[in-house]
Amino acid sequence: MLSTVLKMLIEPDFLAAAIRLTTPLLLAALGGLFSERSGVLNLGLEGMMLMGAFFGYLGALYTQNVVVGLVIAALAGMVLALIHAIMSVTVKVDQIVTAVGINMLALGITSTAFRVIFGNDLQQIESPGLRTVNFGPLSELPFVGPILFNQMSIVYFAFLLIPVVHFILFHTHWGLKIRATGEHPKAVDTVGTSVYTVRYWSVIISGLLAGLGGAAVTLTGINTFYDNITAGRGFIAFAAIVFGKWNPVGTALATLLFGAGDAFQLRLQALGFKLPYQFFLMLPYVLTLLVLVFFMGPSKGPVASGQAYVKGGSKSKVRQSKLKLLKREVNP
Repeated sequence: MLSTVLKMLIEPDFLAAAIRLTTPLLLAALGGLFSERSGVLNLGLEGMMLMGAFFGYLGALYTQNVVVGLVIAALAGMVLALIHAIMSVTVKVDQIVTAVGINMLALGITSTAFRVIFGNDLQQIESPGLRTVNFGPLSELPFVGPILFNQMSIVYFAFLLIPVVHFILFHTHWGLKIRATGEHPKAVDTVGTSVYTVRYWSVIISGLLAGLGGAAVTLTGINTFYDNITAGRGFIAFAAIVFGKWNPVGTALATLLFGAGDAFQLRLQALGFKLPYQFFLMLPYVLTLLVLVFFMGPSKGPVASGQAYVKGGSKSKVRQSKLKLLKREVNP
């Protein structure tokens, strides 16, 4: 049995599936990088992916056009990201609390809308889905053909984003602003750049890509939707950012590892092990935990990550104002 498992790991079908299953994680993680680098903690990626998954499916179903579905998925993710930005940047609510609320809001919206539209019928109509790109003779090449030249368009888009995001973050003036905002927002403010604007756009971009990541779950084969279909992929994407040390290439490698874990558990189920299927489903999450615990190593994220910025104020002033408000509530 062990030899069968080892042989399975080098089969083209397994490697192709690993790349395909990496795509939703990769899109969400690359989007999350913008937010994280600008100093806004984005644990709400899960909710943004879920919104993209639902509205992407719905858009493709009602328009019978998968491209429209992708656009709607991106917009849905952006709307939720805008709420996260307003609460985190403008209202200055604790970013972890906001993310928890975002995730619960997305679960509530998608589940309720799903029941309203489809009732309790789990056999809802399949939407149009993405198709594999035809590379002609390249698709017929032995071994590399099915792995590299038999994938859907969103897969190539996601992997092409890796160098693009790297170039933007590390070789453009805009990327410098994003990174500087995450490291020292007061210095950015001093030179005349709006910290709020940089953070708003960074969070919105994260929502756009996370929404597309959600659509990559629903429109790449199953072409349908069910409650909580993203199943924690947004949290895994966040873990991949941390594991990848806030770098696009490292993040991509981390998502590839988790995507391979997902493909691995699907094939283990097919081998007929007499174990509850829940055991196989949890394997990618266990892998995530083990990697973070044993292989993470020392890493340091953006200094201002998770910290609300107050224009013209210092941390001590903000802390003092909060203390005054607290005292006023205790002793009115």
